[in-house]
Formats: sequence, C-alpha cells, structure tokens
Amino acid sequence: MAGFQKHETTDKLILAAIDLMAEYGYNGVTTQEIAERAGFSEKTLFRHFQSKQNLLEMAFQRYHYADEMKLLFETQIKWDLHTDLLMIARSYHEIMYRNRKLIMIAAKDGGNLPNFRERTHRHPQQLKALLVDYFESMIQREKMVATDPETKALAFIYMNYGAAIGRMNDDPMLRNVQFDKLIEEEVWLFVRALLP
Repeated sequence: MAGFQKHETTDKLILAAIDLMAEYGYNGVTTQEIAERAGFSEKTLFRHFQSKQNLLEMAFQRYHYADEMKLLFETQIKWDLHTDLLMIARSYHEIMYRNRKLIMIAAKDGGNLPNFRERTHRHPQQLKALLVDYFESMIQREKMVATDPETKALAFIYMNYGAAIGRMNDDPMLRNVQFDKLIEEEVWLFVRALLP
C-alpha cells in the first residue's frame, strides 16, 4: 500500500508540474506552487524529487516515448515497409500529441537547465537506433533498397517531428488538412523512395 501511495503522490506532483510549467514556464512557477496544486507540502515534493529540475526530468522520463516505441518495435513489426512505417508514424504522433505540454516545456526551457537537453535526448536517440536496426534488417531481407540506414532514420524522425511540432503549435498550414491523411502521404512518399 505504501508503494502505491508513493507512486500516486509522484504522479500527482509530476502532473501538477507539467500543467503549471506549460502555462507559466519553468522559471515562472515555484516548487511551493507545484506542491500546493498537487495537494501536498513543498517538503513532500523535495522528499520525492530533491529539486524542481529533477521533477521535470522525471516527468520527461515517465511520459515521453522511448519505452513505448521500444515495445512497439519488439511486438508489432510486420516486416512490410509501408505497414510498419505507418504504424510507427501514427504511434509517434499519438505519443507526441498526448505529451505536448511536456514537449513544449522542454523546447522552451530545456536549454536553460544544466544537462537537461542531454538527458532528455535519449528518447530520439533510442528511436533513431530502433529505426536504423529496422532499416538494416529490411535491406538484408531485400525489402528495401540498399541505402544508408542512419540518414533514412534521421529523415523519417525529422519529417515526423516537424509535423508534430506544427500540430502542437496549431500551425495555420495544418488547419485545413486532415492530420492522419498528412501522415499517410508522408509515409507513402518515404516508402515509395525505398522500395526495391
């Protein structure tokens, strides 16, 4: 029971921090305000996280996409380039949109926090590694043209990252576009270039 309460307390503090930092910025909110929003004392916050930056880093580790994407690659790959990349892209966009507040905090304030960007960058680095391994396997299976897997992984990530950031920022260019249709078109173009 004590472990469950600790986990519940941690989650409440993380969610309160995400909401407040998304609205006021990292420097615009105090640990006291985060603790009060979550219904706890500031002492409880420090007991769980030691600092506001540790709290933000824990939020990023818990709610960003590294673990979900790893599981997806381990359990849902069909070894069909179009099917797999469409599933990966859709999952990526679902996770990014669900975590949009956290991602916007990282984009806005991450550069001002010591070592924060390096620690949180493990998520895109892991996705890149997963995609490189996948592309190498697809080349070996002769289901994809022989090409540089690393540059293709980067191109795929940045193509989707750009669309995700545009969606989060309510880019006017995306307002008259069905977002899933955009994902389908991006993947189709990408796959068309890589099929043997």
